[in-house]
Amino acid sequence: MNKIIGVRYEDKYVMERRIPIVPGHVEKLIKDKGLEFYIQTSPKRVFSDEAYAKAGATIAKNLVNVPVIFGIKEIPLDYFETGKTYVFFAHVIKGQSYNMPMLKKMMELECNLIDYERIIDDLGRRVIFFGRFAGLAGMINSLWSFGLRLKYYGFETPFLKIKQAYKYNSLEDARKDIREVGCYISENGLPPELIPLTIGFTGYGNVSNGAQEIAGLLPIMEISPEELLELNSRKKLPDNLIYKIVFKEEHIVEPVDSGHEFELLDYYYYPEKYQSQFEKYIPNLTILMNCMYWDDRYPRIVTKDYLEQLFNAGKPKLTVIGDITCDQDGSIECTHKGTEIEDPIFIYNPFTRDYKMGYEGEGILDMAVDILPSELPRESSIAFSEALYKYIYSIVSANYGSTFDQLELPMPIKKALILHNGELTPDYRYIEQYL
Repeated sequence: MNKIIGVRYEDKYVMERRIPIVPGHVEKLIKDKGLEFYIQTSPKRVFSDEAYAKAGATIAKNLVNVPVIFGIKEIPLDYFETGKTYVFFAHVIKGQSYNMPMLKKMMELECNLIDYERIIDDLGRRVIFFGRFAGLAGMINSLWSFGLRLKYYGFETPFLKIKQAYKYNSLEDARKDIREVGCYISENGLPPELIPLTIGFTGYGNVSNGAQEIAGLLPIMEISPEELLELNSRKKLPDNLIYKIVFKEEHIVEPVDSGHEFELLDYYYYPEKYQSQFEKYIPNLTILMNCMYWDDRYPRIVTKDYLEQLFNAGKPKLTVIGDITCDQDGSIECTHKGTEIEDPIFIYNPFTRDYKMGYEGEGILDMAVDILPSELPRESSIAFSEALYKYIYSIVSANYGSTFDQLELPMPIKKALILHNGELTPDYRYIEQYL
């Protein structure tokens, strides 16, 4: 029975500082389960090498002799070794082309792959995730971006007080600033040109809830999508109120056949029978927070063609898109890439269809940081580790040499096993078509 576990350093992004297992849980697993931890040294990790050494782990330059390795983001091809078990966010279940070489390499080396994204409960809900922290950081960044964009347009607003999420020492420090901005707006109002200020959220899961939690620190009133369409027709609106709108699937799409009504399960199983109707809401939004799951079976919610049409009609109300889902060329078609924490925002010009990093220039500002939870590395790592903790011993001690049917793992983990000894497991054989 194996009891040796390693945690690798993160090298995909310069600013990736998260870790899947925090020192407190390392110490407990060593004492209670007899695990032997090897932590690959990292100068940037939010928890220091010294903290892990104090917890009883061995700090190592490499993990050559470690059979089970945990990480966060994708792993370089030359890092994988024959027959080892790797646990990380693999980003392969949609057949993502940029990660197929990685998956093929793992198959060639007969590796085991457990994907955090696929650790789900009996109802299909993810049980280990960073989603809430992506929403928290994404909303902080979008409000920060909004302040910069308004400054470019000539408006000095209280949003300029807000910093990018990673520049705060803690989440509570960020909340404090945003509360102060909210108090200022309540007492002094906003420029009439910005009224009504509206923030739309697509989706209602962990990501959206995190984003709404931050927005809730401002003077917010929630209205329905239907009320949003009527908002501009009201004669007088308060200048010290911000309107929040949450869009569900039935607001975002409609049946292609006008004779049919929207049915949620029908949409999930037969998305080709539906088309986007979201464009009717976009002209009424100031900030759009994209927080919903999407893959290429579903209609886009913001297309490049529509943005060109919108800007052709004059400078639109829509100022910032916070694309937390960060699907490249996805539901927000102008999100051409996930951005880095150190260079997080760009302007998309709908006329030239070009991109310019920063907050200046003609077009729409897109905030699309690919690793948003790493802007809140301490809090997000602690929450993630707490969710993962109860599965760690089972993952490390499992006999991966047995057949898939006989492999003893907790069911949520077994459902997340994409590769077993280099072979796609039954639930993931569809990925073969993308290889």
